[in-house]
Amino acid sequence: MVKKDAAKKAKLRAEKRQRNNEKQIKREIKETNKILNQHSVKKSGKGKSNKSDRIANEDDLIQTLEEYRLQWEKDHAVSEERVEGPPTRRANATLTACPNGHHLYLFGGEYYDGDACYFYNDFYRFSPDKNEWKRFFSPTCPGPRSAHAVATTPAAGGKLWLFGGEFSSTNQTAFHHYRDLWSLDIATLSWERFDTKTRPSARSGHRMAFFGTLLVLFGGFHDVGLRTTYLNDLWIFDTALIRWTQIQLRETDRKPSARSGFSFVACSEGIVLHGGYVKEYQGKKAIGRALDDTWLLQINSEDLALCKWQKRKRVGYVPSLRSGSTMTLWPAKSMAIMFGGVIDEEKSEETMTSIFFNDAYGYQLLKTGRWVSIQLRKAKKRTTKKAKRQAAARQQQQRHRGSGDEDDAMQEDNDPPSEDEDDPERSKPSPRYNVMMAVLKNTLFIYGGILESHNREYTLADFYTLALDKLDRYTCLRDDPLEAMDWHDSSDSEDDSGSDSDSSSADEPETLEGIADASALKLTALAKVLAEDSDSDEDDERAHDADGNMLLTAEEEEVAAVELRKKAIAFMGVSPTGQTEEAKLSTPRAGETLAVFYERSRDYWRMQAYERGDVEVRGRELYKAGYKIAQRRYLEYKPVLDEIERILEEAGLDDEEMAQTGGTTSNGLGVESRNRR
Repeated sequence: MVKKDAAKKAKLRAEKRQRNNEKQIKREIKETNKILNQHSVKKSGKGKSNKSDRIANEDDLIQTLEEYRLQWEKDHAVSEERVEGPPTRRANATLTACPNGHHLYLFGGEYYDGDACYFYNDFYRFSPDKNEWKRFFSPTCPGPRSAHAVATTPAAGGKLWLFGGEFSSTNQTAFHHYRDLWSLDIATLSWERFDTKTRPSARSGHRMAFFGTLLVLFGGFHDVGLRTTYLNDLWIFDTALIRWTQIQLRETDRKPSARSGFSFVACSEGIVLHGGYVKEYQGKKAIGRALDDTWLLQINSEDLALCKWQKRKRVGYVPSLRSGSTMTLWPAKSMAIMFGGVIDEEKSEETMTSIFFNDAYGYQLLKTGRWVSIQLRKAKKRTTKKAKRQAAARQQQQRHRGSGDEDDAMQEDNDPPSEDEDDPERSKPSPRYNVMMAVLKNTLFIYGGILESHNREYTLADFYTLALDKLDRYTCLRDDPLEAMDWHDSSDSEDDSGSDSDSSSADEPETLEGIADASALKLTALAKVLAEDSDSDEDDERAHDADGNMLLTAEEEEVAAVELRKKAIAFMGVSPTGQTEEAKLSTPRAGETLAVFYERSRDYWRMQAYERGDVEVRGRELYKAGYKIAQRRYLEYKPVLDEIERILEEAGLDDEEMAQTGGTTSNGLGVESRNRR
């Protein structure tokens, strides 16, 4: 019975396609006849047309059809241009893997330089085997836009489908959202637009994915500059029937909340949705909220009314809460790869701290779904005989050291770690969010993204690859240092005008390093004087507190302050690139609270608790044990971190600049950013 129903529905779909084709042919014939009638010659008199008249009319028809064909080819002509390197810097474009596995395609995007916003509709193709970019032009193509959605299917030789997106004036006073649907033929690289009476509303920040021949669209937002409206409607476009259908769920059915900027990845069981972003309004104030829930959309191709959402549990090494992360499908492993993201933390009503990420995760799409942390593998170094002899000599020397060498040995242990050029962690892209990402075969491609620093939005244009089957190191195909980027800000002129007054005093150090060095010299000299005074043979009576601990004299407290300041300055001088991955995770950063420190490295602390055997392997108990270990570590560094803040205050830095010392932490724009939508 089920097979008969399926066959009947398949027959109905075929008949529907046939009727649509017949209608299209009739429209073309009607248009052709209209043109033909303009050239036809009416014969006077009665009776049938003679043979010569019929031949003339047939010739006119053939000529008209040829003119129609030539005009269509002109409108859809595609020209190409080879370009040097990746496209110009842009954000919110789409980077899509060819469904046949040979090329990458990039379309659209926007670039904001602090003063004006520019939108693009150029179309690029990247050939990895040649490391070659080409740009293609066609009179018939989608208009300039960003934050659109693209999905691909291998059907009919390969198609790329695009829907929606947004466009604004350069000063961002006027906005427009699209609701058009386009298809790109991979073989000819020509675009075709599909206009239907029923279709989704205009939107941006939505996502699409293919399930068989069905194009599935969910969510997004609509923003005309006053208030952002978020959506959670579900639409399915049947590419065979050329028809949109909105899936109406019951009020009691579970479903994801309204959102944009989420991940939407197809698998054999359906489509997996993860994360996203939404602004919630309290009166007129907008509060941004990152989402980290995961859902599976189960699709019944025979009866779309039976589609339903299923919420998945958090299993494995789950990424920390963030928005702006990107996930893309790794078909060979039925796995989604995630990279980057940002989380905004409001320290006070006036201060917002943003933490940016450059970590990678994998999500196993099938069954219940499971998260894994993607770590680069260090290559095993081949130790030469000479290196072995030198290492043995050092060990022998350490065994024969006297007690007087203990301080020297301790000093060596406290030295900043040397930089290892072969450390794969040094190859990672810098922290960022909203990257454009795709996988071809077993290679991950990462293009661009956004990084905020000093209330500026830097649009990146670097290009990286990672062999997912090796995980040895990232390869940079094009670098893009921050200092090479332009930013136009009204505050620039104010900074320039105030530069004279800032540098009026020649005695004041002009840089943070200068202030730190001057402070260190001053305090070191003080410590030397105090050390000389301490050589006195007088044995003074010392005061003790209630617990019996000896109280320090004023001079000793000042010496302790000297040592603390020296430690803080040394801590500030350690380069993150020279640290091991474990050192980065286990060391608090300047400006980090305990909560931020633990959230950044919680997987590491849970593993520490597990390896120490503090508790049995249980979720909640493991969380508590890991938190206690992180807390002890944080308290060890707390005096140094507080001293760093005092150094920065003495340097005259404001809160925004002080937050920058945390490396990947800054006073982000938060909800004020047009990319937080």
